[in-house]
Amino acid sequence: MSTARERAEYRFKCALTGLQWSLGVVVLIEAVLFLYYGPGSRHAFASTYMRNVIRLILGWGEIGGALLFLTPRTVVHGGWLLLFIFGFAVVIHLLHGTPNVGNLVIYSAAAWAVASGQARKHKAGSSRV
Repeated sequence: MSTARERAEYRFKCALTGLQWSLGVVVLIEAVLFLYYGPGSRHAFASTYMRNVIRLILGWGEIGGALLFLTPRTVVHGGWLLLFIFGFAVVIHLLHGTPNVGNLVIYSAAAWAVASGQARKHKAGSSRV
């Protein structure tokens, strides 16, 4: 029979995994749409008068971060990469006077929670050896 602590750890692990996969899949889909298929995404980005290379860096950074985030051995690295990319995007939005960064802040908090939780799990696992 499992103890209350074991059940709580299991629920925490399930919640963290659900958050990891939901964030990873959403970011991956949105990044692909941002780069290639979004209705007018290239035109909308061009209207900010920033170079296209910024859009490519953000889009490919999100794709790379999401793929790392969805891979079990690289979850922590992917989480921190996504956190950096989202922070960069927030700064760009704010510098251009578009304060609609709510989704980016929520995504950042989720990436931080998963990366921190997974790092804690790996640290605890290595100390049991």
